[in-house]
Amino acid sequence: MLKRGLRAFPLPPSSTVGLNLSGKLIARTVHTVSTSLKMGETYVNFFGGSPLNRLSWLRPSATFLNSIIASPETRWLVLKGGLPLLTTGPKRSIARLSTADVRPLLGAEPFFGQGERDGQSAPDDVSVLEAARLRHARVVFLGLHEPGGSTIGTLPSSDFTNKEESPETVVSRIKGTAYFSVDVTDIDQATVTSVLQNAQATKAGTTMEFSDARSAMGDFDGFQGALLAETLTMTDWNARNRFCPGCGSPLYSLWAGWKLTCSSLLPWADNTGRTPCPSGKGLHNYSHPRTDAVVIMFAIDKSGEKILLGRNKRFPAGLYSALTGFIEPGESFEDAVKREMREEAGVTVWDVKYHSTQPWPYPANLMVGFYATADASQPIRTDLDNELEDARWYTREEILYVLAHPEGTSFTRSDHQKMAAAAQEEKARNENGVVQQQAPAVNGSVPLKFPPFTAIATVLISEWAHGRITNV
Repeated sequence: MLKRGLRAFPLPPSSTVGLNLSGKLIARTVHTVSTSLKMGETYVNFFGGSPLNRLSWLRPSATFLNSIIASPETRWLVLKGGLPLLTTGPKRSIARLSTADVRPLLGAEPFFGQGERDGQSAPDDVSVLEAARLRHARVVFLGLHEPGGSTIGTLPSSDFTNKEESPETVVSRIKGTAYFSVDVTDIDQATVTSVLQNAQATKAGTTMEFSDARSAMGDFDGFQGALLAETLTMTDWNARNRFCPGCGSPLYSLWAGWKLTCSSLLPWADNTGRTPCPSGKGLHNYSHPRTDAVVIMFAIDKSGEKILLGRNKRFPAGLYSALTGFIEPGESFEDAVKREMREEAGVTVWDVKYHSTQPWPYPANLMVGFYATADASQPIRTDLDNELEDARWYTREEILYVLAHPEGTSFTRSDHQKMAAAAQEEKARNENGVVQQQAPAVNGSVPLKFPPFTAIATVLISEWAHGRITNV
C-alpha cells in the first residue's frame, strides 16, 4: 500500500541487475513506491529508469538503421519547436506514429548513410559518413523496447556486416519495438498537417496536437516519462547546435543523431585556403550530447525536525521548493551544495548526503539530490546573490499537512508555464534582498505548495517528512 502523500508511476515490469551506492552488484526488482521507485538501495525518479536498450554499438550502422526503420513495429515520436506531439483528451499521452505515417517527413532514401547527392548512399569505409544524415528532417534513433526487458534479441554489429544474410532477415529476429524521433520544425506546415491528418491514429478517431509536456506529466506513466526525457534532450541538442565551435562551418548528423560533425570534414568539401578544422583530430566534447549537472538540496535542522525551503520570485503563488544550482568547474557535488546554500540563503551546511538523481530534459540537466545538516538558529539571508524572494524553515508537521492536502502538489497549466519561465530566465535579482515576513498567499486553505511529485524536489521533501531518510 502506498503511504500518504505518495503517487505511483509504474515502469514496465522487469528484473535487472544494478549497482548500489558502494559499487556492489545487487539483484533488483522494480517495486513501485512513489514517483521515486525503490530498487534495492537506489531510487528511480520520474524521467529516469531508461526503459530502452539504446543499442549504442549499432548507431554507426546505416544498414541496421535503414532496415529497422522499415519494420512495421517501429514507432516515431514527432516534435515541433521543442513541443512533442501528444494525444488530447482527459488523459494525454505521447503520440507514437508508424513509419508509414511519417514517411513523407523523412525525405529520400537512404535515411542514414547519405552520400553527396540526394538518394546516393555513402561508402561503408568512411568514418565521417557513418550513418550520416546530411539533409531532410533531423532524426534520432532512441533505442529498442524489448519485451519484458529481455536482451535475448539484441544482436552484435557484426551481424549487419554478414554477407550471408540480408539485413532484413537479421532485423526480423529482433524482438521488440524500435523508437525514433523526428523534428518537423523546419518542415512546411502543409506537409506536417497532411501527415497528421492521414495518420492511422487520426483515422481511428484520436486527436493530436503539439503541446508542452510539462502540463501533461501527471498523465504519463514511468515508461512515457523516461522516453520523453531522452527524446526532448536529444531533439534539443540536435536543433540547438547548428555550427561547428571549431571553425564555424555547418554541422551534420552522424550515428543516428548521436554525433555532430563539421561539414568541412566531408570528403567532397572544398577547403581551399582554409585552416583545417581542429575537430578533425582528437575527441571533442561538442561532438557528442552533453548533460549539465545541477545540485538540488534541502538543509535539515540538526534537531531533524525542520527543513529549509526557498521561493524564487518567478514561482507561482505560494510555491516553495528545494534550493538548486549548477556545478561549477573544480567543484565536487558536495562543494556545490555548500556553496549554493551559502549564496542563496546565507546558511552554512555540513554532513552532505546523496539521495538520488533525476534526468531533467529542459533542456539537458541531471538533478542530483542531496540533504545537508544546518542550524536553524542561523540568520537567513537572501541578499547575497538575490536569487530567492524568500527562504524559511518548516516543521515536519507543516510539511505533512501540505503533502496530504489535495492542492498541496497540484499544478495547473499556468503554473507549469510560470515554472518554465523561471527556469529559462537568468538569475532573478531582488533589489532589496530582504527575507519576506509573510509567504505569498495561496488560493484555498493550503498555506503553501510544492512542485508535483514528478519533480525530485517533492520526492526529497516527502521522503524526509515521512521519516524514510536514514542516512541523515
